[in-house]
Amino acid sequence: MTDRIPIFDGHNDVLLRLLNKKNDRAHEHFLAGDGEGHIDLPRAKAGGFAGGMFAVYISSRDDIGDVEEMMKGSSYDVPLPRIISSTEALPTALAMMAILFRIERASQGQVKVCRTAQEIRTCIDKGVMATVLHIEGAEAIDEKLDSLEVFYQAGLRSIGPVWSRPTIFGHGVPFRYPAGPDTGPGLTDAGKALVKACNELGIAIDLSHLNEKGFWDVARLSKAPLIATHSNVHAICQHTRNLTDRQLAAIRDSGGMVGLNFATCFLRADGQVDPHTPIDQMLRHIDYLVQHLGIEGVGLGSDFDGAVVPAEIGDVSGLDSLRSALRKRGFTDDVMRKLCHENWIRVLERSWGA
Repeated sequence: MTDRIPIFDGHNDVLLRLLNKKNDRAHEHFLAGDGEGHIDLPRAKAGGFAGGMFAVYISSRDDIGDVEEMMKGSSYDVPLPRIISSTEALPTALAMMAILFRIERASQGQVKVCRTAQEIRTCIDKGVMATVLHIEGAEAIDEKLDSLEVFYQAGLRSIGPVWSRPTIFGHGVPFRYPAGPDTGPGLTDAGKALVKACNELGIAIDLSHLNEKGFWDVARLSKAPLIATHSNVHAICQHTRNLTDRQLAAIRDSGGMVGLNFATCFLRADGQVDPHTPIDQMLRHIDYLVQHLGIEGVGLGSDFDGAVVPAEIGDVSGLDSLRSALRKRGFTDDVMRKLCHENWIRVLERSWGA
């Protein structure tokens, strides 16, 4: 077996996990390795995790109940929390960004916040963790987009207009099974302005969590490749979060890509949260995505620290289990490199123009 191929990943929520420690030294837990959740630096090195998109996500303070309990049974429909204002969201977003920058500063060169595709390539070559600042749900962005300009200068290079709850920019899909992604209206006027501004600045637009009408609005408006950083196949698992064949065709035609989400509820045909989901179920989605997008349109988008993932992987240190399964499936080194990191770098370079 050849050298382990590094994995650059489309989505994780480790910054939220660290923020929830309510500790000014939370970045030290990541660097030293706290063994909690899915990702820290020592386990990332053990798993050949080269980096990825580190999400800034604003948790809702609404008490809607035990979501995992609601997602049991043959069908479910989890209520969405209320909209959050930019004034309310901004301090939390800044705190999460600060954690990432503190990780970089204190890492002694082991972690870098990347702003260009070439920086990602260099980090992978040198064994430095390449992180990209991503916003999942644009609650912290004001309608005039002043904060977007500032966040871009700070390093923001990817944004999802919504998490599942609505924002001033658009509407996300609820956690509903079985159901399709056509669940509400499309982008607002502010959302359309956000797409245009992201194109002008060179910020990738993430379609994961966006409902179908919003997806098609972005497809009509955006000049960049269509990207779903952590989404799966609706034909295999009929969850609102998954992409239809028509959506996959639009992503393919734009030269975009999809990052496979490891969350079991988006992998399994029954839509259940169950860690005893075999890796083979992940391969079914990868095979389907390759069939519909081509190998250049598929990557990984684990949702580590934000989802229940298959126990065979467990956390970031268990990525060799996925590599081994892919090799047994007949994936060659050239194909593995595309799937593991080259496709992400190519698509981000086109989106960023750098």
